[in-house]
Amino acid sequence: MSGHASRLNAITQITNRAPIQCEVPQPLTDIWATDVFGLAKMEEDLSKNAFKAIKNTVITGAPLDPATADVVASAMKTWAISKGAKFFSHVFYPMTNITAEKHDGFIITNPEGAAITEFTGSLLIKGEPDGSSFPNGSLRMTNAARGYTAWDPTSPAYIMHTANGATLMIPSVFLSWTGEALDKKIPLLRSNAAMDKAARKVLTLMGEDKIATLNASCGAEQEYFLIDEHFANLRPDLLLAGRSLFGAPPAKGQQFDDHYFGAIPARVQVFMQAYEDKLYRLGIPAKTHHNEVAPGQFEIAPYFESSNVAADHQQLMMTLMKSTAKEHGFLCLLHEKPFAGVNGSGKHVNWSVGNATQGNLLDPGSTPHDNLNFLLFCGAVIRGVHKHGGLLRAVIASASNDHRLGANEAPPAILSVYLGDQLESVFNDIKAGKLLEKAKGGLMDLGLSQILKFERDPGDRNRTSPFAFTGNRFEFRAVGSSQSVSGPLVAMNTMLADSLDWIAEKLEAALANGTDKTAAVIIVLKELMELHGNVIFGGDGYSEAWHKEAVEVRGLKNLPTSADALPEFKDPAVVDLFIKTGVLSKDELLSRFEVYAEQYILSLEVEAKLVIDMATTQIYPAVTQHLTHLADVSQTLSGLSLTLENTDLAEAVTQANAMMSAVNELKAALEEHDFDSTEAHMGFSAKTLCPLLVKVREHADKLETMVADDLWPLPKYQEMLFIK
Repeated sequence: MSGHASRLNAITQITNRAPIQCEVPQPLTDIWATDVFGLAKMEEDLSKNAFKAIKNTVITGAPLDPATADVVASAMKTWAISKGAKFFSHVFYPMTNITAEKHDGFIITNPEGAAITEFTGSLLIKGEPDGSSFPNGSLRMTNAARGYTAWDPTSPAYIMHTANGATLMIPSVFLSWTGEALDKKIPLLRSNAAMDKAARKVLTLMGEDKIATLNASCGAEQEYFLIDEHFANLRPDLLLAGRSLFGAPPAKGQQFDDHYFGAIPARVQVFMQAYEDKLYRLGIPAKTHHNEVAPGQFEIAPYFESSNVAADHQQLMMTLMKSTAKEHGFLCLLHEKPFAGVNGSGKHVNWSVGNATQGNLLDPGSTPHDNLNFLLFCGAVIRGVHKHGGLLRAVIASASNDHRLGANEAPPAILSVYLGDQLESVFNDIKAGKLLEKAKGGLMDLGLSQILKFERDPGDRNRTSPFAFTGNRFEFRAVGSSQSVSGPLVAMNTMLADSLDWIAEKLEAALANGTDKTAAVIIVLKELMELHGNVIFGGDGYSEAWHKEAVEVRGLKNLPTSADALPEFKDPAVVDLFIKTGVLSKDELLSRFEVYAEQYILSLEVEAKLVIDMATTQIYPAVTQHLTHLADVSQTLSGLSLTLENTDLAEAVTQANAMMSAVNELKAALEEHDFDSTEAHMGFSAKTLCPLLVKVREHADKLETMVADDLWPLPKYQEMLFIK
């Protein structure tokens, strides 16, 4: 079947598809966490002493003795087998933003040849995948390949059900034989520990005597696109690159703003229910879903959880989203900008810090004067973003997120902090040496008797800010939709730990001089604001004026591409930050630079190869067929002394020749491999490959508007974006 015939057949298949029937939903209480071996289940299945020990480990991070691990393993195996599992897997998170797993059976044979099940504490604690086969930034080589997975008891095991059966999944860390972190979980756990240690110093100086273990919390708003699989299967770019490398804008896109928060299409609603039921069985608190701005785009947001569990759940959400979408005839796209000309997708990471005794330390309460802890922790964030804005940009760097950052639907690549007018005023007062009570938002009264009055938030929201305070947390809005939240959480926790250490040192000195607590806080925060207040900005982050002011006046970094941002991992200040907090060694940090740089380069090279292939084997033949048909018609009409008025004919020839000329330039660029450094290779990819990709596309997209519709081989935006 020819390309254009396949496209037309796909339209027919979609038009005539039978809707999937929505099953009657089960009550939440009947399905919640039924596939999770969490504390509630362990309390049922373990002895009191074993449960007390594992609970202490989960809540405080205390060491777990091997004897207790044996008891937990036995109960976990019995539970998993009762769920139909014959295999278990240590799930881990390599430096690729994906989830990895190795499956082993609960089986051994005895001398008589009978098969029995076995799962000991030693099997639970440790697994052994190949340490060199995952990108590792030269920490492991083929001749030094050993790597380990190790059970993380602070994140609960669960059952993954697939068409092939049930498997016990055990969240784990991934490390080399020599002890380096090869994954995203180890740095996250270390960053939480560093933040907890530094926060305790500050809280102790503030007179707190009962301080429970502190942890960061995370709630990540996940945006995504759904495309019918019949269309997706005809788009090599969507299948292999995750985004459309070609596509003319449709007559109707998002300009009417009629998709955002609109009625959810029935087919999507069925998918969402099936997906969320799976999440609930796994104890993932999916809270909100709705249509996003672009047609075909949607969002799901879970409730807040501790950062380590939230990071694991976020990976699981992406895995289940893709597999459930496939069951419903969709391809789920998590690329940050899968369709040019309409909004892309982000993953807004809502982050706060707290514990069981002091509560949420980023909640201002009714007045900052009564909440000095909040002021110190909020000030620590301000300092961290100012000192390490380059790092925050680096941890969200990817070839795909470069398409989104700085566009009109996404925060700019300049890291600044939005506090809201009233909170910004409080910190400006501190900078001036005084402290005022926090003004309330006031009562919202619409003058309608049937609408209840409610308390208005004390600050507005700024959607152009990459790092915004939103009432009792900060929202890191620049994270990409396909990315793991671990990297951003590690950066935020580590910069906070560093800033809290700085605050503790300054505060201790002020208190030692006999200054009262409130005055000491003002002294410390006044100095902090003088040094780092430049990072606070409440205006339009999209404006050219801000870009100029940020760089030229305030001295903030503007790192528009990953090629600009990733070298920040090698900055001496960043290296020092991670070493002194104990989160990453120099080698571990540099390995991340190498891995992420390689992923950036390879992603663009894959796109370049796809553009060459699709332009040459799909688009150009369709254009020549169209031109041949027009030439035949023109010749026939000429024989009848008639003239075909088609000014696009010559233009189509011009565009086709220009497209193939650009394709040849791209081919030549791909053959370039003589680079002095990784940075030089990334720079070439950003400055040479990316513009050539755009150049080929511009000509191809113009041709799409000229070639007869029944000859065009690729499903068009107007077909893919509007779900049927």
